[in-house]
Amino acid sequence: MRDVAVVAFAQTDHRRRTDEVSEVEMLMPVLHRVLAETGLRTSDIGFTCSGSSDYLAGRAFSFTMALDGVGAWPPISESHVEMDGAWALYEAWVKILTGEADTALVYAYGKSSPGEIRDVMTRQLDPYYVAPLWPDSVSLAALQAQALIDAGDTDEPALAGVAARSRTAASSNPHAQLHGDVPSGDYLVRPLRTGDCPPIGDGAAAVILAAGDRARELCARPAWIRGMDHRIEAHSLGVRDLTDSPSARLAAERAGAYELPLDTAELHAPFTSQEVVLRKALRLGDEVTVNPSGGALAANPVMAAGLIRIGEAAARIHRGESDRALAHATSGPCLQQNLVAVLEGEQSE
Repeated sequence: MRDVAVVAFAQTDHRRRTDEVSEVEMLMPVLHRVLAETGLRTSDIGFTCSGSSDYLAGRAFSFTMALDGVGAWPPISESHVEMDGAWALYEAWVKILTGEADTALVYAYGKSSPGEIRDVMTRQLDPYYVAPLWPDSVSLAALQAQALIDAGDTDEPALAGVAARSRTAASSNPHAQLHGDVPSGDYLVRPLRTGDCPPIGDGAAAVILAAGDRARELCARPAWIRGMDHRIEAHSLGVRDLTDSPSARLAAERAGAYELPLDTAELHAPFTSQEVVLRKALRLGDEVTVNPSGGALAANPVMAAGLIRIGEAAARIHRGESDRALAHATSGPCLQQNLVAVLEGEQSE
């Protein structure tokens, strides 16, 4: 196994709308910034992988336009996943592990503002039995939240406390879309209020991976990826226990999360109720600082929010604020798919 690390991370200032720029124009400053952190040029990158969604863009193969921001001439080794950028990072990690590249650029972006994101997300549901009913993402999350309340795992004041803590943490994050006090808000779908749900917004992020000594040359304190795994729940919501996440637990076990103590966890929990599920599934106690960036409740650019969780965890290691961190990404309704990465600083070896 080669040692692979996150050596640089950059993201946009996440905003409710970015009508004045295209996806490429939104992405290019982030790519320039992440390359500048390492002193690399596009020609120095061994592999490039991106994550985005054609459904958000409203056109097929929209990711090919983003390559204009990367620079695809002379020809580059490139790939794309129709998933959150965390899964693009997984592909790049495997590429480096196999020895086919020593460095990789991973980026992701999403503009949710042009359409009705709650309706767009119904297209990921079972096309025969569920999608024709048009249950939106908030309604499905509300089913999960109510199941947790009925099971005695949480209540509405506790969910409000999760939102308040996330917004308070986001006050120190200059890129967050929301921060400060959380208004009580009306019910969107009972029992979820406005503050229990993620903001709709646009944003992008990018990271650079490097192997071995190359990582040490590019970063003073690399965030070494000690393990990474992703798992999926059954597609049908009716056969799942929505109060638990066996796939997240298994991914964490396979990634080595429980081998040594953690000090930080960046969880991709777009709804307050999902943090409750993940804390239980990932066995996170009070000694672990959860979502010091504010998490997806403070900024949730679809297709980039999971990659941002890995980037935020890595950035804390870069700054010496964390020694061993867990980063989590999810996709699909009610935590259907889960990816877990374990990152460590040099002194934890």
